[in-house]
Amino acid sequence: MNYTYILQCGDGSLYTGWTNHLEKRINMHKTGRGAKYTKAHLPVKLVYCESFPTKEEAMHREWEIKQLSRRQKLALIAKTPWDPQDPHPSES
Repeated sequence: MNYTYILQCGDGSLYTGWTNHLEKRINMHKTGRGAKYTKAHLPVKLVYCESFPTKEEAMHREWEIKQLSRRQKLALIAKTPWDPQDPHPSES
């Protein structure tokens, strides 16, 4: 499974990425080994996630989300029922 996700950083900014191993990637971000951006904006919290059968779909969705304004990203996060306790969200 492949995932597109949004993290909320310690300064309130949002970071969007994709991965094929969600728990591992989030832990990398949390320990400062995920991306230059998140390393400089710790701590991070997973606030949104979608799953896809292929990496191409996840990468395309990442691109789509990155085109959204901050307000649109916050609306997406707010309106999407997602349980952060579930590390494997259902397919969208």
